[in-house]
Amino acid sequence: MTDIKGRADRFLTKILSGESMTYKQIFSIFLPIWVDQMFITSLNMLNTAMVSSSGVAAVSAVSMVDSLNLFLLNVFVAIATGGTVIVAQYKGNSDPAMMSKAAVQALVTVTYLAVGLAVILLIFQGPTLTLLFGAAEQEVLSNAQTYMVASYISYPCFAMYQAVCGALRGAADTKSSLVISLITNISYVLMNFFFINLLQMGVLGLSISLNLSRLLGMLCAMLYLLKLNHSFAIEWRDLFHFDFTIQKRILTVGIPFAAEQLFFNGGKLLTQTFVVQLGTLSMTVLAICNSLTSLTQITGNAIGLTTVTVVGQCMGRGDVRDSKKFAKSLLLVSCVTFVIFELILYPFMPILIQLFSPPAEIVGTIWTILIFTGIANPLLWSMSFIMPNTLRAAGDSKFTSIASMLSMWLFRVILGYIVGIMLGFGIVGVWVAMLLEWGVRSLIFMLRFRSGRWSRHKLI
Repeated sequence: MTDIKGRADRFLTKILSGESMTYKQIFSIFLPIWVDQMFITSLNMLNTAMVSSSGVAAVSAVSMVDSLNLFLLNVFVAIATGGTVIVAQYKGNSDPAMMSKAAVQALVTVTYLAVGLAVILLIFQGPTLTLLFGAAEQEVLSNAQTYMVASYISYPCFAMYQAVCGALRGAADTKSSLVISLITNISYVLMNFFFINLLQMGVLGLSISLNLSRLLGMLCAMLYLLKLNHSFAIEWRDLFHFDFTIQKRILTVGIPFAAEQLFFNGGKLLTQTFVVQLGTLSMTVLAICNSLTSLTQITGNAIGLTTVTVVGQCMGRGDVRDSKKFAKSLLLVSCVTFVIFELILYPFMPILIQLFSPPAEIVGTIWTILIFTGIANPLLWSMSFIMPNTLRAAGDSKFTSIASMLSMWLFRVILGYIVGIMLGFGIVGVWVAMLLEWGVRSLIFMLRFRSGRWSRHKLI
């Protein structure tokens, strides 16, 4: 046993340790993020399954609005990621005072942005619903409007919670961000069970749960940031101070990433309108497949978030060699874990599919999409989504944003419309176009990484 532990230690030291940090430090960052991602993904899938008890119209409505939410909420996540990168670089540079300032400025930016956006969207929610989803059935539209209004109201709480958790991840305090996330997401599921399953309130119950859980998450995040954390020294009055120098550094990463998210998720939203044309059953297939495939991507997402912190701290120290080593190692670990997780998870897929109570006629289509995605995940996903996090953490955010936007619109959107709608392959054609787009992104980011140009940026 001792010999096995020694070999494991030497192997992990070889591939996941460097001058900047050891594999044990990387695991201490990764494991809380992984648990967080596991809970978020599993609980979101459970929430979708609970909503399915209200019928396919409810599932379709929630899926429609969530595609719009994904489009908008990722703007806040992008700015928060800018904060994560700057905090991580100051952490690597051993500058706690500037870490605190960066955390505050990220929080201030996303809060004002979220409040302003929520007000505008609430005013125009009617025309937005008609423009994007007017072809949907009336029952679907009615449910969608309820959930849309509730989602907009929750934006400020979501944004503040994301900014705090992003700053904590940048400081490598991932355990605390995990606790805050668990409080938010577990309360969401429990309230959904109460409002949806016990009180039979359907989409309205989901909407109430969404706002209460995000409010609770925001309050816990702010309490921890201001009173309990050991990484930052922040007081209430700091939240009303703008530091334009730090704002510029955060937005150097955040704005290109936000633009990328807008265009990227805008493409996904447009793709959703294709699916609306295919009918309610195709929309239900999309919602179920999004939930199930996200389970296989839990570890990949966690490694992607870990990469931002690890590479960011290495670049803050000026250690490009470690940045490259960790980027390659984490990418390899992601590819291997995809294979392991799919071998474990796929035998249980028949049970998981039935959680959504799908009509019998769409089960075959769901399986087709799951098989295609299972093949593409280990081959393409990691390079497509983890590698740009490496580039972004080093400050190469403009390139990643432009590449992501072009690949999305040229391949996922245009090719998806041609294959899915014009050639008649339906939802499967739209999904396959997405997988092909992963391949294009993988090639672009691999070539950028090998060029070394990403490592020449200076953020702090």
